[in-house]
Amino acid sequence: MKTSLKVKKLRKDAIVPAYAKVGDAGMDLTCTHILRRAQDIEYCTGISLEIESGYVGLLFPRSSISNTGHSLRNSVGVIDSGYRGEIKLRMSFAAEGAKEYLVGEKIGQLVIMKIPQVEIEEVDNLSDSERSSGGFGSTGL
Repeated sequence: MKTSLKVKKLRKDAIVPAYAKVGDAGMDLTCTHILRRAQDIEYCTGISLEIESGYVGLLFPRSSISNTGHSLRNSVGVIDSGYRGEIKLRMSFAAEGAKEYLVGEKIGQLVIMKIPQVEIEEVDNLSDSERSSGGFGSTGL
């Protein structure tokens, strides 16, 4: 099942997201400019999106992030279908001397997923399950 994704270039040098290989889950996002802030770095893509209602865009770092010393500030970025601002990846500063991304480099991945709207029901009790309230590490390391 396919959905549409409308992409608006906010800068002439912006690159429209694309899948690198057939079957890839994420589309590559390319850096057009960098905003250095006191606590972090924003890698900007120069694009905005119109994601179809009922879908969400999820921003993930690329595996190359392990070569930079960066980390994505919010772990996974959530782009709701109503958001029309520029797509940016905010990252913690790299360790001193570590490589940073440059303008023109691929900086992240965009995954589009269908998201169901659920009906919320407040209850006094929940059904029993095998796991129950077992949390962190309850099924082993």
